Amino acid sequence: MIQRIFCIANQKGGVGKTTTTVNLAAGLAQIGQRVLVVDLDPQGNATMGSGVDKRALELTVYDVLLENASLTEARSRSPKGGYDVLGANRELAGAEVELVALERRERRLRSALQAVQADYDFVLIDCPPSLSMLTLNGLCAAHGVIVPMQCEYFALEGLSDLVNTIKQVHANLNPELQIIGLLRVMFDPRITLQQQVSEQLRSHFGNKVFDTVIPRNVRLAEAPSYGQPGVVFDPASKGAQAFVEFAREVVQRLGQPA
Repeated sequence: MIQRIFCIANQKGGVGKTTTTVNLAAGLAQIGQRVLVVDLDPQGNATMGSGVDKRALELTVYDVLLENASLTEARSRSPKGGYDVLGANRELAGAEVELVALERRERRLRSALQAVQADYDFVLIDCPPSLSMLTLNGLCAAHGVIVPMQCEYFALEGLSDLVNTIKQVHANLNPELQIIGLLRVMFDPRITLQQQVSEQLRSHFGNKVFDTVIPRNVRLAEAPSYGQPGVVFDPASKGAQAFVEFAREVVQRLGQPA
């Protein structure tokens, strides 16, 4: 039984969604959890960042959404991350148009995941920044949303958009969907504004804000070019240690043994 399916989502671009997805996956794998990463972004960054060559994939999430292949056939293994990946590449951009005419168009991913629910403790879905048919598939499949966000002024505006989207999906398509928590990423405690926004988040969202904070860290930024999660690329770096700590916090919040 899949314990938890989470979308990593934020309608603002460049906030570290993919970094969060692959490093949380690697962190969870390190503490003994069975993890699947689903890459729903046509850029395929979560695929490449997991060490899987998106250009060499014979089957991707595109084939699964169009029901031309099963998830079992299309998944691959992150060579260093210790988790499975349902990869994506540019082909996925075409799925937007093709899905519109199909039955159960928002629930294709949900159906595919049900077939492998015995295989994983966690499924992490990396969503594109736009609210698209792909993002909707992710939100309809998930139990909850983890929102990575920078502590900047505009981040709060983007967050209110996302909260409204989640409310709409919850009301109309997926009554299980909820915000699991907000993760503060790329955090620099020396910047006063970031501290102020962090405090605003705490006062407004309370325990929905994860205790773990991911610092701004060069090693996390370098890792994808080596096809590895930062947690594996440089385990001693502050960023990597923060993500393993975050993985423990996620497991702890959901009452699973870590």
